[in-house]
This record gives sequence, structure tokens and C-alpha cells, in this order.
Amino acid sequence: MKIDAYSHILPAPYFARMRELAVDRRSFKRWLELPALHDIDARLRMMDEFGDGYQQVLTLSSPPVELLAGPGDSAALARLANTSMRELCDRHPGRFPAFVAALPMNDPDATAVELAHALDDLGARGVQLFTNVGGRPLDDPEFGPVFAEMARRDLPVWLHPTRGAAFADYAAENSSAYEIWWALGWPYETSAAMARLVFSGLLERHPDLKIITHHMGAMIPYLEGRIGLGWSDQLGSRTAGEEYERLRRARLPRRPLEYFRRFYADTALSGSAIGTRCGLDFFGADHVLFGTDCPFDPEGGPLYIRETIRVIDDLDVTETERERIYHRTVRRLMRLD
Repeated sequence: MKIDAYSHILPAPYFARMRELAVDRRSFKRWLELPALHDIDARLRMMDEFGDGYQQVLTLSSPPVELLAGPGDSAALARLANTSMRELCDRHPGRFPAFVAALPMNDPDATAVELAHALDDLGARGVQLFTNVGGRPLDDPEFGPVFAEMARRDLPVWLHPTRGAAFADYAAENSSAYEIWWALGWPYETSAAMARLVFSGLLERHPDLKIITHHMGAMIPYLEGRIGLGWSDQLGSRTAGEEYERLRRARLPRRPLEYFRRFYADTALSGSAIGTRCGLDFFGADHVLFGTDCPFDPEGGPLYIRETIRVIDDLDVTETERERIYHRTVRRLMRLD
């Protein structure tokens, strides 16, 4: 069995509404090139290559709901996404054992309502959050109730990066060049969001909270030394006027690096064996999940799956650890039979 914990979809009804809401149709170029993203028949044919044991947890593709619709409309859009994903799971339970709920994060009241509806009524097994909400960090107190509720329910949060080309690489420019905003900006987004959740004390307040970070925890595993000896152990030494050291001691009874290891991470690294081994060394086999980023590869779906399986099968781990990566850990987190 292989359960792909981080594959993306735009269900047909949601995709149709998404296109109606788009101000700039050129922004749909990438999604239109990927039939397996919104054409369920194309997706199922693509999945057949990997046998009956290959399944996908459905997560809504970017952009975030709150970037497509304002507070007055985002709730209906999230409801459409979640209802559509539920229908796909019901129609194809052998392929899609579960889905992760989308939330209208720009409307706090609607977010609470949709979270309860998606988990209680539709049977979602977690929620997906993006690394910022309209430019606001996830440690903003307004978003605290979402994390508190997911900790209370003992269900995971899927964390996905978001940043667009309008986020310039340099202050003197108006936009990012060469798609740096994606290739380097997304790993930074994820790493920065993880850091805000750690240093704000959120993981200390909710020690059982489970957050699955996309792309193997981004920059965090590779920067273990910089985060540990360089940052965690010297926080506040470089910044005048900020009492970061005092805040750290007040909020975090443990070394900050320990909190970073509490995150979970998927293997969606575009087939990078080096990055997978690095992330596995940092998080451990119990905190690494098979995820592929399907269907965002040059072949429109199967290449990332094929390459990720190759990398995992070549890892120097026990068969028990490999089974945890492939399906046991995600089933435990989602409490799936």
C-alpha cells in the first residue's frame, strides 16, 4: 500500500467556479495544462500505472480560497471545494480514502463553521492551511482557534506555501524574476511559517498538534546547525531593541530546535534523493510521509509519483520504516482504518 499524503486536485465544479472568479485568466495557464488536476477520468488513468495499492489523500490545489474570494464569498467557495472532494472520495473510495478540508481563512466566523461542517458532516480527516493569509502570519491571534481546534480533535494540519510573482526578490523591483518566487520563495515561506509557529509558543501551548509540512519541511532540515547553534542558542544577540532572549525563555522551556522536529514532513521533493535523506535524518521515519505533489510535474502527474517511489525504495531503512513512510503514519494521523 502507498498512500500519497500530499496530492493536489481541483474538482470539476470547484474549478469551474474558480475560473469564473479569476480576474486574470492568464493566471490559469499552468492549471489548464494539467488535465489530471481537474479531469477525474484523466487522473484515474494516470493512477492506474501504480497499481491498486496506490491511493491519494485529496488536498485542494493552490491558490488559497481567500485569494480567490473576499470574506463575503470565500465560505461558499470552501464549501463547494469540500463537498466536491467528498463526492470524489465517495465515488472512488479505493483511490481516494480521504480528503483534507479547505477553509475560508479570511472570514474567522465562517472558518469555524466550515471546519466543523467539513470534519463532522463531510468526514474530512484534516485541514489545509497556507503559510500566510493575505500577507498575515499564521501566528496571528486570529488564527489561533483553528490550531486549538485541530489539536483538540487530534487531526493534522497540512501546511502549504503560498507566494506569487508580485513578491519581488529585491526592494528596488516590482516583481520576482525567473520564477524565484516559486523555486526559492516557497521553501522560504514554509520555513518562515514554521519558525513563527515555534517562536510564538504555539507548539508549546499545543504539544500534541500535528502539522504536515509540504516539501520535506523546506529549508529546515538542511539548516539544522544554523537553526540550532546559530539561531536558537543565540536568539536576540543580533537585534537591538528586541528582547527576544527573554521572550524565548518565557515561551519555550525547551530548545527551539526540538520544536522544529515536532513537525511532520512529506517526501514531495520532485524526486530528490539527497533532500529526502536529509529530511529523514532530521525528522525521523515516524514523522515522514509519502507525498508526491501530483500532478505538477513535466508529465502532468505520473513522473513525480514514479520518482518519489524510486527514491523511497532506495532508502537505507528497514522495511518497517518504509511502511511507516508509505502508509502507516498517515493512516495513524488521520485515524483511518
